[in-house]
Amino acid sequence: MAKVAVIEDDVPTSNQLKGWIEAAKPGIVVDQWFNRDDAEAAIAREHYDLVVLDIELGRERHAGVAIINAINKQRGTPVLVVSAMPATIYRSIMKALDAWDYLQKTAFEEADFIDTFLEILRAAKESRSAQVPAQPAADELSLDPLWQSSPTWRAQRLNLPLTAQRILATLYQRRGEVVSYDELYQVVKSGRNRDNVRKHVSTIRDAFREIDPGFDGIENVPMRGFRWVGQAPAAKGRR
Repeated sequence: MAKVAVIEDDVPTSNQLKGWIEAAKPGIVVDQWFNRDDAEAAIAREHYDLVVLDIELGRERHAGVAIINAINKQRGTPVLVVSAMPATIYRSIMKALDAWDYLQKTAFEEADFIDTFLEILRAAKESRSAQVPAQPAADELSLDPLWQSSPTWRAQRLNLPLTAQRILATLYQRRGEVVSYDELYQVVKSGRNRDNVRKHVSTIRDAFREIDPGFDGIENVPMRGFRWVGQAPAAKGRR
């Protein structure tokens, strides 16, 4: 039986998250903690399959950061951060701390939370029972099919949220082929429109270019979709 912790100081929000989880996965055990001390004590004695965590607890603006560090020192339990802090700033920070994903309060609906929660829970379960297959060396891109760890480019981690990782994996698995917008909608949990897909692809490109400023491996195919072309030779020029 799966067991999760919801660490959130606002009682109504905590109860709402607990209700969503229990409705999505009947029989799951949900522990609720409302402050850093109680949460850290629980993490030390309990084995959780997943932790849902707010960053700001009471007057401690970054209590969640300390809790993630405590989790990483012990069991490396997957963490889904749910916070009011702006995602544009904190998503990359939480990713660097090995949080699995980040949802900004008021910017997601129940379906978004449940989809993300269940995907992380499934991936965490698989990672405990399955051996991760070796990744091909082509293009120097390494992807974890179980989403347990971040993808890497030239042995450096790409800071990407789960949806962007799914899009990247789809493009890479179909490398050399055009992946249509309709096909990419299947891996986007919400905001299934072209503008949203383009934003995710832009996020992917930016992550690559933080490591490799000359990266030009994702081609935009007008009116159709995108294609992974790998690292284009210098003589080929920019698309």
